[in-house]
Amino acid sequence: MPTAKPTLKFTYQHYVLFPNDGNRHEIIDGDHYMNPAPSTYHQTVSKRLQYFLYSEIELKNLGLVFNAPVDLQLGPHDIIQPDLVVVLKESSAKVTPSRIIGPPDLVVEILSPSTEANDTTLKRQLYERTGVAEYWIFDPQEQSIVQFVLVDGVFKTMPAPTKEISLHCLPDVIIQLDRIW
Repeated sequence: MPTAKPTLKFTYQHYVLFPNDGNRHEIIDGDHYMNPAPSTYHQTVSKRLQYFLYSEIELKNLGLVFNAPVDLQLGPHDIIQPDLVVVLKESSAKVTPSRIIGPPDLVVEILSPSTEANDTTLKRQLYERTGVAEYWIFDPQEQSIVQFVLVDGVFKTMPAPTKEISLHCLPDVIIQLDRIW
């Protein structure tokens, strides 16, 4: 009786061997995903958001703000490169010279046509399952945001921000959205 061929589940050891070809390589639940470089508007939104997070968090010595490409390892078979990652000071041991290991305090993904499905389903489920405290999905085309906060191990969708957004874990960190779009 034939047996099913075992499927390879990629790990960080495989990940570091992927080519540096200008694409974003990620591993979710052991499966390899590859996306092209983001659009210029995507990068503009990312840069502006990073600037405000950096000003409000890093310059005030509250934590660190990372932008892609930075490796975030959430498990042996989950290595991703979110658009932005925030690790607060009390979680700084998760930051190593090569990557961030473990769930950060905030992950931000900025939607692109090539990443929308993964960002809104696969990654949302991954971030929830692995204990990411807060997840923001920015949609630059619609100029909208979905904000998830982890409550008792489950993401709770917060009311859609229209003028400003603040971190659940740092409510004094407020970002004016008209400065992002």
